[in-house]
Amino acid sequence: MIEAAGWGALGASSLLLGAVVAFRVRLRRRTVAMVMAFGSGVLISAVAYELVEEAVRASANGLAVAAGFAGGALVFFAGDELIERRAGESGGGLAIVLGAVLDGIPESVVIGISLIEGDSVSVAVLVAVFLSNVPEAISASTDLVDGGWSRRSVALLWSVVVLASAVSALLGFVLLQDAPGSWVAAIQAFAAGAILTMLADEMIPEAYREARSSTHRKAVGLATALGFAVAAALSFNT
Repeated sequence: MIEAAGWGALGASSLLLGAVVAFRVRLRRRTVAMVMAFGSGVLISAVAYELVEEAVRASANGLAVAAGFAGGALVFFAGDELIERRAGESGGGLAIVLGAVLDGIPESVVIGISLIEGDSVSVAVLVAVFLSNVPEAISASTDLVDGGWSRRSVALLWSVVVLASAVSALLGFVLLQDAPGSWVAAIQAFAAGAILTMLADEMIPEAYREARSSTHRKAVGLATALGFAVAAALSFNT
C-alpha cells in the first residue's frame, strides 16, 4: 500500500518541479510550447499503449472499455466547463487546482492499478505522468505568480495536489485488488478518455498558441511525435 502511494506521489511530484522551474527561470514562450508538445506526445502514447491496450486485455467486454472511455471524456468536459465558470467569478487559482486534480486522480489510480498484477509500477505510465505534469505546472505557476500569488502559496497548492495523487494511487491499489476485470478496464479507459480530452482541449492548443511563429508551430508537431516515440519505446521495453 505504501509503495502505491509513493509511486503516485512521485509521478505527481513533477508539479512541484515545474513550479520551481517557473520560480527560477523565465522560459521563452516557444520553449514552453515545445515542452508542452513533448508532454502531449508522451501522454498520447500512454493512452494508446498503457491505458486502452491494458483495458482491452483486462476485459473481454468491449462495452466496459467504450463506456469508461466516454465517461472519462464527458467528466473532463463537464469539469472543464465548471472550471471556466468558476474562474470567471473567483480567479484562475481554483481552475488550476481543479484541472490538476482532474488530470492527476485518474492517472494516479492507474499507477496503483499497475501494481496489482505485477511486482513493479508501469514505468511508461509513471514517466508519462511525470513528464506531462511539468509543462502544466510551469504555465500555471507563472500565471499564478503574475496574478499576485506568493511562491509559498503556489508551492503549497501543488503539494496538496501531490498528496491527493498519492491517496488516489493508494485507493486504486487497495480497492481494486479483487475487482472484476471489467471494472479495472473501465477505470483505465476512463483515465484514457479524460486524458485524451484534456490533450485535445488544452495542452495541444496551448502549445500552438505559445509557439507564435509558423516555424515554431510546425516544430510543435515534431516535438509531439518525439514525445510519443520516447514513451512508446519505454512501453515496449518495460
